[in-house]
Amino acid sequence: MPFRVVTLNLEQDHKRWPARRPLIEAELGRLKPDIVGLNEVSVPLQSAQLLRTALSAAAGAGYGLVQQTKVNGLSKVEAEAMLSRYPVIESGNLDYQAGDMVALVARVLVDGSPLDVYVTHLYRSRGEESLRLFQVQQLLAWIDARDPAVPRIVCGDFNASLDKPSAALMATRFRPTQTEPTAFTALADQDGSVSHPYWPRLDRCIDYIWVSPDIEVVGSGVCFDTPSPTDATLWPSDHAGVWADLAFRLEAGPS
Repeated sequence: MPFRVVTLNLEQDHKRWPARRPLIEAELGRLKPDIVGLNEVSVPLQSAQLLRTALSAAAGAGYGLVQQTKVNGLSKVEAEAMLSRYPVIESGNLDYQAGDMVALVARVLVDGSPLDVYVTHLYRSRGEESLRLFQVQQLLAWIDARDPAVPRIVCGDFNASLDKPSAALMATRFRPTQTEPTAFTALADQDGSVSHPYWPRLDRCIDYIWVSPDIEVVGSGVCFDTPSPTDATLWPSDHAGVWADLAFRLEAGPS
């Protein structure tokens, strides 16, 4: 039975969050994912808790929440989070000790089978590719330190397209479910200033759901990629998100 995973960078509580939040909740309600990875969760607003409540109501199912704040000066500002309608049996976190960034992992039971779900957000997209590469190296080492027999997915904003060394290194071990453009939308603030004015709009993929070889991709695409029907400058976030329908790959039997 396939299960649905979604990942989205929320852009904290910036750029008209009160107006953006209903767009995010509506898309979550439409997608009804089983697992959601969230970047840039607002710690002061506890936005992951708000979205958990909305999704639970829309899907008619209770969702658990695992959250890990970033470190140092960002610890009171933003976090990574995961919502899951499946039971969570353990969780952990990694401090990259670089750029105040972190990763979290939660082991969930998908119809009784364990799955490790990682959520992370790598260093900013302008420059510093060497720092993102360092973070991916640490992430992969951490993944290797856990049970290799458990299927794994890694969700989040990697701030790098596949031609960059950091994302290319991830691709040696994991497969991205899709590579359609996710960055950046034309989201504008109240004063009309557009997010990330130095980048073209939606010209490359930097947000991913990565899957280990023992997971099959049934379908995948981009989501949270439509502006408000009444305001073309109001988008769910400054990134589009990614959805994927996944299934555990069955081992081939004897011939």
